[in-house]
Amino acid sequence: MLAENLSVVNERIARACARSGRVPGDVQLVAVSKFHPAEAIAEAVGLGLTVFGESRIQEAKAKIPLAPSRARWHFIGHLQSNKARDAVALFEMVQGVDSLDLASELQKQADKQSKTLPVLLEVNMAGESSKFGWSPTTVLESMEALGSLRRLEIQGLMTIAPYADDPEKVRPVFRKFRELRDRCADRLGAALPVLSMGMSGDLEVAIEEGATMVRVGTALFGARPKMGGRLPE
Repeated sequence: MLAENLSVVNERIARACARSGRVPGDVQLVAVSKFHPAEAIAEAVGLGLTVFGESRIQEAKAKIPLAPSRARWHFIGHLQSNKARDAVALFEMVQGVDSLDLASELQKQADKQSKTLPVLLEVNMAGESSKFGWSPTTVLESMEALGSLRRLEIQGLMTIAPYADDPEKVRPVFRKFRELRDRCADRLGAALPVLSMGMSGDLEVAIEEGATMVRVGTALFGARPKMGGRLPE
């Protein structure tokens, strides 16, 4: 089932890239493995997937040691500051950095561990109360302060679009998000190449609007319960 699902997802990515004059290699597929066992990760690695997304520190601490060593890990959930030390130790990227306080704590923990931590800044583009993230205005205002955190490598932005039965309804959100990334890069004075946007239901539109990373769980591993107030990827 996973092999068939992966084939379908890869074909969706390829078609979206073709429509937008891009190549599939431009888009990183992050397999959202939260709530799925290490055995599923091993199967996915065997099929060629390499990057996996987890959203709970305790689950990741138990799962990562059991998974193949080739697997790479991104933290994609809401991270509490008191879990920053574990996040720095476990993950090669933290997506969803949603406040200057959290960024500062990650900087502190990365310094203690003598690491440079790639991060993405989460922006709540639609101002939904159920989602975390900077507002577009606040993230722009924070770029100078973020740029001073030398242990953090700010690689781009991440967003979760509002749910819509018709993905075309969220196209303007993705377009505005890409434009916001460009303005943030200007403020930072450095390229922000990563746009993490698009999930199982809307990845085509996200890719057509410039996504370089899509987070896909349900379309790969099957349905799982909604938890923590975030929509399933």
